[in-house]
Amino acid sequence: MVIKHHFPERRACRLVGLSRDSYRHPPKADQATLDLQEKIVEIAHVRRRFGYRRIHDLLRPQFPGVNHKRVYRLYCEADLAVRRRKKAKRPVNERVPLQLARTVNEVWSMDFVSDSLSSGRRLKYLTVADDFSHESVDIAVDFGISGQYVTRVLDQAARFRGYPQAVRTDNGPEFTSRAFMAWVHRGVERHAWPDQCPEDQFP
Repeated sequence: MVIKHHFPERRACRLVGLSRDSYRHPPKADQATLDLQEKIVEIAHVRRRFGYRRIHDLLRPQFPGVNHKRVYRLYCEADLAVRRRKKAKRPVNERVPLQLARTVNEVWSMDFVSDSLSSGRRLKYLTVADDFSHESVDIAVDFGISGQYVTRVLDQAARFRGYPQAVRTDNGPEFTSRAFMAWVHRGVERHAWPDQCPEDQFP
């Protein structure tokens, strides 16, 4: 209003309910906010497919108590929105070498199989196996298994066997969920199956 319509400063501030002091002295970000924004941009450039919620999960250890709304605001200000990508067609023979486990609890492999009852209701099976011993670590059966459900199964198995150094999964929604990724970042590496693209692997 002041610049375009040449209103007096006092009148323009009164019309929009803004104090003249706030108009003359716009707020400046403190150092903590600048550090947080810098870290958000750094993570977004490394994890290019991560949205603000997953970035918020990664920020918690370094910025305890940070609010997801604040992360979202800084994320938008930096213009970091993830664009939807089209699924790339890859050659059929594209493979990532499979590293064989050398000890027990070095790598656990996980996948889902399904079945149905006579009524037609679907059942889902989470199978977890040790790559070295080929022992079945656990088999969970339920009508629905989420990423958080998977982490509970793994924690329960670890009470008796200890945690593995790494887990091998595909890129299904249960294994790329926020709950599962938060569990992985507690100190377990995640490896993709040999038919997954190398860029989909992350520690």
